[in-house]
Amino acid sequence: MSSLAQPLAENLVQSVDWLAIAPPTLAAVVALAVLVADLFVPDARKQLLGWLSVAGLAASAALLLPLLDGDRSTFCLTGTPVCSYTVDRFTLVIQFLVLGGALLAALLLVTALKDARKQLPEGEFWFLLLSSAAGAALLPASRDLATLIVALEVASLPAFALVGLRHGDRRSSEAALKFFLSSVTATAVSLLGISFVYATTGTLYLTQVAERIQHVDGQLHTLAQTGVVLTLVGFAFKTAAVPFHFWVPDTYVGAPLPIAAYLSVVGKAVGFSGLILVTVVAFPSYADVWGPALAALAALTMTVGNVGALRQRTTRAYSAVRLLAWSSVGQAGYLLVPIAAAAYSDDAEHAVGSTLAYALMYAAVNLGAFAVAALVGRTARANRVADYRGLYASHPVTALLLAFFLLCLAGLPPGIIGLFAKVTVFSAAVDAGLGWLAVVMAANVVIALFYYLQWTALLFRAPEGEPAKHRVPAPLTAAITLTAVVGIALSGAPQLVLRFADTTLF
Repeated sequence: MSSLAQPLAENLVQSVDWLAIAPPTLAAVVALAVLVADLFVPDARKQLLGWLSVAGLAASAALLLPLLDGDRSTFCLTGTPVCSYTVDRFTLVIQFLVLGGALLAALLLVTALKDARKQLPEGEFWFLLLSSAAGAALLPASRDLATLIVALEVASLPAFALVGLRHGDRRSSEAALKFFLSSVTATAVSLLGISFVYATTGTLYLTQVAERIQHVDGQLHTLAQTGVVLTLVGFAFKTAAVPFHFWVPDTYVGAPLPIAAYLSVVGKAVGFSGLILVTVVAFPSYADVWGPALAALAALTMTVGNVGALRQRTTRAYSAVRLLAWSSVGQAGYLLVPIAAAAYSDDAEHAVGSTLAYALMYAAVNLGAFAVAALVGRTARANRVADYRGLYASHPVTALLLAFFLLCLAGLPPGIIGLFAKVTVFSAAVDAGLGWLAVVMAANVVIALFYYLQWTALLFRAPEGEPAKHRVPAPLTAAITLTAVVGIALSGAPQLVLRFADTTLF
């Protein structure tokens, strides 16, 4: 009996490619190291934990370089190409975006935690940020629905705590509660959908789901359709698509500003990468179900987001953060367009490439805008749009960079990268025959021009009083500089975006 059991056990053992899983693994290990070190590091030297976290995220991003030579897979079914973890071009792009975004948010946090004067527990804060980044880096490599949902929750649960960790802040606690309740509801709906998909296909692996869901019994067809729709709900929530967007403005205002920046970029990367995997990889045969739904969501999301941003009064408290929050909802609508177009296209990967190209542009310039908002917020606690009036008089370089970031988001020169990214998204809609969606997008681009240009013009107006000049902390300077370098470099070579949209991702 034992002689028969031994070969069977050996067949069940899965080999592990440690290099393939190194980036998220290192982030998780550093998170545990920071949590333990927090017990022994004296209060006066807690800032060392921040720099350890920054170094850990930088090292995790650097570990992506050895993976560029070709696709790798691990945790595979024995004797088959069906795997739970795959590193391909799609995975590498999203992991670079996630770890790079987390690194820039960490640089902002170094300054924010120092300014908070012990209102925020540093050790716990860094542990939660690194844990969330590890989950976010795991998600794009996930190739089964179980790993996908676990990665989604590992990325999300620490984020709830990050939003509400500020001691004695009622607004922060309320924001965390809204974020938590709405996210848990969306995840529960997704889990119900995944259970329906498993019931009809008998597997959780994305490639096997794609193959078997085409041949489900006729009596189970409605159940399969319902499972597809419900599975998409959780990822639509993470992308802040309307009507799952209502948590965004209050959460961004209540959270520490670096965490709002983190959610606006890394949170969206998590949602969109999961959405791409379940639609293009797992459910391509149900494109007639999710295609029209995502097209409608894209139109609704970009319209509601831009109108919400347009309605922000410049003198309202936290109006700058609220405007960026509503703007991020509008940008999510643009990002949804190529995924919807993939349902109508013969080359779904080409359409999805436009989403990733746009996401890279959006991540760099949106983080830059949040970095400048963090700088202004150090002296103007209410962080109103009106507080940016005359910024050029006190911080000319910072004002020019913020103007550049806003013009990139608007798609105007000299933000050439924003213009080219919008062109790729627009082209994806037109090529897929979604002319009506392209028209809606064009109208929303015009709406967005108003509030982006209004904010930009305010930077160069004469200040109402004596402009406040103060020293910019080194971590904040580094964050603004890095985002500016990436944005300017991409604007100098916008053809990279077009070339990227034509590459094979999977």
